[in-house]
Amino acid sequence: MSKRNVVHVEIPAVNVKGAGKFYADLFGWKLEHMPEMNYTMWEAEDHTGGGFPEVSAENPAGQVLVYIASDDIDADLKNVEKLGGKVVRQKTEITGMGWFGIFQDPTGNVLALYTSMKPD
Repeated sequence: MSKRNVVHVEIPAVNVKGAGKFYADLFGWKLEHMPEMNYTMWEAEDHTGGGFPEVSAENPAGQVLVYIASDDIDADLKNVEKLGGKVVRQKTEITGMGWFGIFQDPTGNVLALYTSMKPD
């Protein structure tokens, strides 16, 4: 069983590079822009991190998405439905990185699950 740690936090932004600069200046986060995805990754000093996806219907402004570690995304998503939640996005591969799935809890909060291709 995984530790169920928070492994990634996404903060939607209209301007992903600009948002990255804002938070880097504010908190001292390291940045890596991924132009092929128009996505900026951030990493805090303690090695926690996340990214800035471009605001879209899937990533609306104001909806910060928290990713929780999962050893079995498919099983977790089945449990989400069993417990009264809703699957928003089935298990999906992030090429070369891992897999994620998105769900909504019974209250309406949206969270994500993540499994790395390169577990440490």
